[in-house]
Amino acid sequence: MSFRTINPATGKVVEEFPLQSDEQVFAALATAHQRYHDDWKNRSVAERARIVGRAAQILREKRDEYATYPTLEMGKVIGQSYAEVDLVADILDYYATNGEKFLAPQALPGEPGATVVAEPIGVILAIEPWNFPYYQLARVAATQLVAGNVVLMKHAENVPQCALAFARLFEEAGAPEGVYTNLFCSIEQIGKLVEDFRVRGVALTGSERAGASVAERAGRNLKKVILELGGSDPALILEGASLDLAIEQVVMGRTFNSGQGCVNIKRVIVVGKERGETMLAALKQRFAALKVGDPNDATTALGPISSERALEGLLKQIEDARAAGATIVHGGKRVDRAGFYLEPTIITNIARDNPLYPQEAFGPVLSFYIVNSEEEAIALANDSKYGLGAFVFDTDVEHAKQVASRIDAGMVYINSCFADSPGLPFGGVKNSGFGRELSELGIGEFINRKLVRVANAA
Repeated sequence: MSFRTINPATGKVVEEFPLQSDEQVFAALATAHQRYHDDWKNRSVAERARIVGRAAQILREKRDEYATYPTLEMGKVIGQSYAEVDLVADILDYYATNGEKFLAPQALPGEPGATVVAEPIGVILAIEPWNFPYYQLARVAATQLVAGNVVLMKHAENVPQCALAFARLFEEAGAPEGVYTNLFCSIEQIGKLVEDFRVRGVALTGSERAGASVAERAGRNLKKVILELGGSDPALILEGASLDLAIEQVVMGRTFNSGQGCVNIKRVIVVGKERGETMLAALKQRFAALKVGDPNDATTALGPISSERALEGLLKQIEDARAAGATIVHGGKRVDRAGFYLEPTIITNIARDNPLYPQEAFGPVLSFYIVNSEEEAIALANDSKYGLGAFVFDTDVEHAKQVASRIDAGMVYINSCFADSPGLPFGGVKNSGFGRELSELGIGEFINRKLVRVANAA
């Protein structure tokens, strides 16, 4: 195995990076461990925050360069690459600005002399995916570096240039060696790192299988894990919803990032047969009008799937669904051009025993359901082992909030497909994982909330 840049718009290998040896990986761990104990944890929050803030400044100065790497390596449409760069700079700035407030000592009301202080815990190992190749890293790095932890980062094998570029940010910002370390390592090496006592916490965003494996290993070694494992996010279109708004948001929410997002809309559930048929017809028209093509072209709406393997997996899901009785309303085929392109796809008539019913389709494949009542919509939305994001559309916002309270999800968006912001916590329930990233909650996942109680010595 190696880390390789394969341009998904052409299918051609651009550059290859060798795996590090065990000696190199564990030398990096030793450096990180020593840097944490001898330097980084002893710096003030303000000093650590200044370096993270400087990284945000550098990212904005080099915005054009940094936007090219996700488009090259995983096929992100160029405008969306710029948007990701901007969001990541905002995340870095958010923790640089708010870190001292989030980590300030807290007196305990009613307990004289008692204070809770926030202290770092050590080396954090992060294992992150390719679909948002900077955003996924920033959700861990910004919080943990400001908190005083140090980070070992194992990125996905198909975005090595993104991984190296992100590591350069902190080096150029003045972070000493060992504070943020990129690793080109194997799954076996990751397992050994998880088991090493010097690693004190693990963050993973990825598949359910990967999360379960890492969590089991970390649990045996008594260290905390936070997991974000994807979802089959439902969008409930209630009887009072504006169909025009819902259609617009569903198209964006299903096709953004070529549908390769953990919190993209995956399932649409419309209350009412007539409204459902109207919405389905409109979505079919909108999907047919999407421009599929070169991700470097600013007019492209849908770029390639990230890899040949990912494309083949989606095609198999579609064919298995069709074979089990589902109807392919639109798309469902590979686009006849170089690279890894899939037609935007809509599938209906998905029975509960259809293999697609419980699955997450990680690409521009929309499952579409029509139900007779709101109660059916809620039951269908919750009939999933996942619980990451959900979406409720209704002009009566108070009613939408009531429905949102009945949805099993870590995040519910009302009348929008998503809302990314550094101040919004990200995470799920059920098999979508546990723990939170971003917001004040994210900085608290890997810190020691130490009680200090002072008694009268007289």
